[in-house]
Amino acid sequence: MKNLWLHTVRAYISIGMFFYFKRIEVFDVHNVPKDKPVLFLGNHQNALLDPLLIAVKCGRFSYFLTRASVFKKELIRKLLMSLQMLPVYRVRDGWNNITNNTTIFNTCTELLNKNQAIVMFPEGNHNLARRVRPLSKGFTRIVFDSIEKHPNLDLQIVPVGLNFVNAPQFADSAALYFGEPIDAQSFVQKNRHVAVASLKKKIKTELSQLTTDIPLDKYEEIIALLDLKKVNYLRPKEINACIKSGSLPCDLSRKDKNKLLKKCLKLLMIISVILPYVIWKFLIESKIEEAEFIATFRFAVAITLVPFYLVGLGIFLSLSISLLAGFLYVSIAALLVLAAIKL
Repeated sequence: MKNLWLHTVRAYISIGMFFYFKRIEVFDVHNVPKDKPVLFLGNHQNALLDPLLIAVKCGRFSYFLTRASVFKKELIRKLLMSLQMLPVYRVRDGWNNITNNTTIFNTCTELLNKNQAIVMFPEGNHNLARRVRPLSKGFTRIVFDSIEKHPNLDLQIVPVGLNFVNAPQFADSAALYFGEPIDAQSFVQKNRHVAVASLKKKIKTELSQLTTDIPLDKYEEIIALLDLKKVNYLRPKEINACIKSGSLPCDLSRKDKNKLLKKCLKLLMIISVILPYVIWKFLIESKIEEAEFIATFRFAVAITLVPFYLVGLGIFLSLSISLLAGFLYVSIAALLVLAAIKL
């Protein structure tokens, strides 16, 4: 039953993402080992959409370390646990709760020993900045504790670069880059502090190549030039090479065609899903305090309110007019949404 539930949820999320994103590009997913324990480590820009993208595109069912604050309500806690999410406590959750992480990390160790996959975001929090922020050492504790307890553990670390054209906007595009697997055993040494520092440096270097990584000291200047040029942020390797060479602005601009057609399609899409749109625009969006969560809440509306609205209205038309009328409405509305997003 558990596998059926996970397959069903993943399929539903995949369909939702197909309708939500203009396009999703996935690179080098063949790097993900199929029969070994894997620790996915990604950069973290786009709140809940980051783990969801990895979940549906990595080719494996994974466990996700998630901030403990979202587990407070019992019903939500049960739902998240059924989706293989594990709570991680931070200082803001109270010093008394930090010790609970020991149990969670031990759970991760045993999961890895069973050749399971775990997803973590070592930056520790999300941020829309197009750079790799300093990494926390929580993931290194899981790595070295697991190997210490299971010396023959063939743990593979797969860095994942998540890239978005413009995370808060709709319809956005995304690109996932799966790096080459890193053998965790190769970092084991007697001096654990040195081993931790070495592994953190390696992961940061890998992530910096898989997503746009603008130097902090020149961030505002460079990001302004890149945005002005409307560069294609789905091509991080080329952008990073451009930044390193100093040849800004990069000749990697996105092509924006058929603006009038897009505006017309967007208007028709809004009309076809007017009630969910009004709820989103006037009751939800205005209450979101962090820009990183805009896409997450919009996606939640897109996969809940929109299909319920379309199906409900389709049933109403079927009962009040004819089955054909209901079918045609739902079909045309879905095609309008798809056209407005994909073109």
